Amino acid sequence: MLNKYLIVVLSALVVSCGGGGGSSNISSPDNVVETAPKITQFSFLKVNNPSLSDDIDLTLEENAITGRVEAGAGVDNLIATIVHDGAEITVEGVTQTDGITSNDFTHPLTYTLTTASGLQTTYTVDITQFTGLPIIYLTTNNDAAIEREDYVEGRISVDGWRDYPSLDEMDMKIRGRGNSTWHLHPKKPYQMKLDDKKEFLGMPNHKKWLFLAEYSDKSLLRNTIVFEMGYISHLDWTPASTFAEVFLNGEYNGVYNITQKVEEDSTRVDLGDDGYLLEIDNIDRIDTDDVYITTDQFDIINIKEPDLAWNDAKYAYIDNLITQFELNLFGGNFADPVDGYAKYIDIDSFIDWFLINEIVKNQDSMSFSSIYLNVIPGEKIKMGPLWDFDLGFGNVDYSDATYTEGFWVRWNPWIERLLQDPAFADKVRTRFAYFRDNEGHILDKIDQYAEKLKWSQQENNDKWELFGEYVWPNPVYFDSHAEEVAHLKSWYQARMDWLETALNGL
Repeated sequence: MLNKYLIVVLSALVVSCGGGGGSSNISSPDNVVETAPKITQFSFLKVNNPSLSDDIDLTLEENAITGRVEAGAGVDNLIATIVHDGAEITVEGVTQTDGITSNDFTHPLTYTLTTASGLQTTYTVDITQFTGLPIIYLTTNNDAAIEREDYVEGRISVDGWRDYPSLDEMDMKIRGRGNSTWHLHPKKPYQMKLDDKKEFLGMPNHKKWLFLAEYSDKSLLRNTIVFEMGYISHLDWTPASTFAEVFLNGEYNGVYNITQKVEEDSTRVDLGDDGYLLEIDNIDRIDTDDVYITTDQFDIINIKEPDLAWNDAKYAYIDNLITQFELNLFGGNFADPVDGYAKYIDIDSFIDWFLINEIVKNQDSMSFSSIYLNVIPGEKIKMGPLWDFDLGFGNVDYSDATYTEGFWVRWNPWIERLLQDPAFADKVRTRFAYFRDNEGHILDKIDQYAEKLKWSQQENNDKWELFGEYVWPNPVYFDSHAEEVAHLKSWYQARMDWLETALNGL
């Protein structure tokens, strides 16, 4: 039986494998299927691109080709060297000659690879200049060092890259700013003053701009995320900001958060012709020429705007207004909706200022500094703008502001008293529900900014060596930016959970 089956199988094999009239399954040359052409290497060689300091090989992932070039590489005129198996390669219909044809890579380009028979494959080539952020070039005259108090003169230019307007080189002045951030950290914050009012990185025309170093905030995001909360609040104005790379006197100095300054202006804190910008501050931070008032609750309320003299009429007005508000707030009839504190303050601004600062548990906002309020004569006192949050979201190791549990800004003297009015407390609870509903929006913003900083945070860390190291006043620190961001998000979520329950108990 076995031999019979072997004969049948062998016979079948003989028939199938060839001979006289048998058919064959082997494809003839006319039946070969042509495969799509491929790019196997895409490079910018220094020999063809003098602006480069070294050869650059780009990354190929399916039909996407990506890579980075150094700052100042001149991406508007780069010559590519391409290894491929096609007959022709074109960009927007223009035939490319390998190692000769130059292109502007400011925006992504589509390369089309074609075989002799007309089969095509397309690739998108997307180049990132340095980190993809705009680049600011600062040069001080004679490379002079920047001091804390006095401006030094110099020049500035901006390469806005894809998303921001560039700025041709122009005159500027620059000095240091900040207190602990200036004295304790090697990466310094700055205040820059342009020679003329200009739109700067897409922000409205002005001369003065601040460069926040964000040195102790390794996520780099705390100030920016609080500004995002401000944008969805009842507060009249919250500073605009954007991240940019900064080169100082030819050397990379890291990524900075470029922001509008808190000051009176029609595009900033709009106080009209006779309004006041005030800051609750600390005596150690007062300059010798500052003019301020003192109340029963605060030793220093600095008059930031306008410039005025001690005890003149304008001084007397604001001194009397704040004094009367405090006397009323701490008086026996303070909760009366007509004759109580409500006739002095804009309640919505006080509630939003309180909730945002309490949500992030900002260290200084209980009573220390950067607590802004503004007044236009004849109108009510408003809280804001928001400012100075690098020590928010638990980024402090010397107070209970570290923890997600526990009230903090509630103990600001004014807020503590206001919360003793059941009507005010009820409005706070109702308004918190709005910020709770927008929690997902804020988390999305954190992710979006973290993605925007994916290259920048690396370059900044290469410069300053921050990850995995203690920087005052970090309560915890991590080995990567991703971990710093994850901690920020988890702290924020835990804080919102705690507040939702705690505010219901007010």
